[in-house]
Amino acid sequence: MVPVVLSGGSGTRLWPYSRSLYPKQFLPLTSELTMVQETVLRLDGLSVGAPWVICNEDHRFMVAEQLRSEGATPAGIILEPVGRNTAPAIALAALALKAKSDDSVMLVLPADHVIENVAAFHESVLIAKEQAESGKLVTFGIVPTAPETGYGYIKRSNEYAEGVFGVDQFVEKPDLATAEDYVSSGQYYWNSGMFMFRPSRYLEELERFSPEMLSACRAALDGAACDLDFTRVDKAAFEACPEDSIDYAVMEKTDAAVVVPMDAQWSDVGSWSALWEVSDKDENGNTCKGDVITHDSENCYIQADKKLIATVGIQDMVVVDTDDSVLIASKDRVQEVKKIVSSLKQSNRSEASLHRKVYRPWGYYDSIDAGERFQVKRIVVHPGAELSLQMHHHRAEHWIVVSGTAVVVNGEKEIMLTENQSTYIPIGQKHQLKNPGSIPLELIEVQSGSYLGEDDIVRFSDLYGRA
Repeated sequence: MVPVVLSGGSGTRLWPYSRSLYPKQFLPLTSELTMVQETVLRLDGLSVGAPWVICNEDHRFMVAEQLRSEGATPAGIILEPVGRNTAPAIALAALALKAKSDDSVMLVLPADHVIENVAAFHESVLIAKEQAESGKLVTFGIVPTAPETGYGYIKRSNEYAEGVFGVDQFVEKPDLATAEDYVSSGQYYWNSGMFMFRPSRYLEELERFSPEMLSACRAALDGAACDLDFTRVDKAAFEACPEDSIDYAVMEKTDAAVVVPMDAQWSDVGSWSALWEVSDKDENGNTCKGDVITHDSENCYIQADKKLIATVGIQDMVVVDTDDSVLIASKDRVQEVKKIVSSLKQSNRSEASLHRKVYRPWGYYDSIDAGERFQVKRIVVHPGAELSLQMHHHRAEHWIVVSGTAVVVNGEKEIMLTENQSTYIPIGQKHQLKNPGSIPLELIEVQSGSYLGEDDIVRFSDLYGRA
């Protein structure tokens, strides 16, 4: 089997912890590992090849670094220049496998799910594998534990084989009364978004039901370029691709669909209340992460980043603190967090997309302070890494080394700085920062000027393909 990990996401439902440039699959929500790491590592014990990952272009370095840190080397990372939903993303993976003459069964997995019973997950996968090898398009239906209104459902038909059923219909998210009927009937499963089939079979069915989508994906991959370990599909061709989910584009129309039930303590962690449900709780039903003190508080999710959070007399609330934002919400209304994110985007506020700490392929920076015409950042550069050779039209920069060793290109000069040494870079001067050492380089950057936005960067050369 070849795992195909879908690592998309808009980062809205778990705001402010999740952001559009740092969505939930890159966060350690239920363990010390991130969700994308958990997705790959739970495959241990199955006979699988190296995973393929389909991700947003902006997330490429996070995907590569998080998998590398857990010893998982992907077979390929395909970059989507724009989001077009799951059907085209899966088509890109199927076409990439076909190009390598590999028709091994694809196990398609979203990167942002929680599965607590890994043994049950493995059991369902092995049942599905036999069906997929015979030409079926398999979807996994989660055995429901409650009349959940936040999930789509799959209605099964007659038993096709042991542990395998035909698919009668896919249904949209129901109201509560309808969901109660679904669960009591025993004929419905939650739609997990996990699938298994041969690449050739998926492409055949996509050709039948959405040939224009397949044509656009084929053109996008034919025009792809290799960039380090990434495959960049042709942007213009992929932008022309119709946007649709695999459910609508293929699974609801094909006569080859079957569903394999899975009872594996699954959750898509689609809201703060869903995260509370799968998290450890104290004797009062509270999930507390970070520096938290509660008094007479019950059934709350409370997460502190760097500040103490103290609560008195609250019930069924979500309180989440990050460096730059605080969310306070009723647990039964957390789906409306998306409206806050929408408002932030309309106001062009950075809190919708970025944290104060921003990860880059060379390390990260943390925006410590900002005001009229100035900004202060703490910058950490990995050993052996370097920033691009660049210049700015509107700002000057002062760099002060806190720890480690820096090699600095400053105009025509190249200098070495160690602890407590500094340099000044005028507006318009070409400059570059490198860490030649074996320990992280930490420095303080003070920017001053009329405009301090991240888009005021002209790159002349860059290891990471951004020039």
